[in-house]
Amino acid sequence: MSAVSPSSPVPAPASERSSDLLVACLCAAWCRTCDTYRDDFAVLRQQHPGARFLWVDIEDDSELVDDLEVETFPTLLIGQGERVCFIGPVLPGPAAAQRLIQAAQDNPAMSAASPNAPAGTTAAAQSLLSRLRQSC
Repeated sequence: MSAVSPSSPVPAPASERSSDLLVACLCAAWCRTCDTYRDDFAVLRQQHPGARFLWVDIEDDSELVDDLEVETFPTLLIGQGERVCFIGPVLPGPAAAQRLIQAAQDNPAMSAASPNAPAGTTAAAQSLLSRLRQSC
């Protein structure tokens, strides 16, 4: 898999560590939809070589996820610098995520949780984004 997990011993390439755009896929090992989404996530990573892509298992990496409630898989967290651009579930397949990533790159003011995200998600997502930037 070409995406880097926070718990992975392999660091992201230097070009990815310096990027302001971070795309994290929040999934679970038991989720069969997440299994099939891994290949789509790898395609997205290839399409955006300047961005950092992280695969975050909400159970294995629970200390990072902390109090963020993830109810639907896959869920994407997209951040530009320290700002959360998007947090919410996406349809399997790369098309929806591709549009969200492009929107985050094109629109510096983009900042919102998905309408499907539980209340309070934005603050918890902001904390997660900060933890991911510090630890990965």
